[in-house]
Amino acid sequence: MLAELGSALRAGRKEQGLSLAAAAEPARISAAYLHKLERGIVDNPSPRILARLAGVLDVPYMRLMELAGYLDEAQLAAARARLSPKAHPLLEQQLTQEEWKRVAAYIRKLVAARRSA
Repeated sequence: MLAELGSALRAGRKEQGLSLAAAAEPARISAAYLHKLERGIVDNPSPRILARLAGVLDVPYMRLMELAGYLDEAQLAAARARLSPKAHPLLEQQLTQEEWKRVAAYIRKLVAARRSA
């Protein structure tokens, strides 16, 4: 799996046209560490570093977490289900600014009632 993680990181970096140093700097890691990640020799890469690299390299974070061995099939499916866009009941509605304020106030009221229960 770590070799696949390294390949995904390298492919993302190459696709963005970045050198090791140019990709490592905004992810706040060294180019040497990124090189080790790409070679698949880091046993437990930090999820925080993977998150930063995902943003820099435009690679899905969940995919990196899967390749790093942090998520199994069931966990990955559950995470994807939570992240998948669902049709919002108000999506097609053309609400006025005042109506949006009322919706927000109602949601705050529901959340407060749940917390006090």
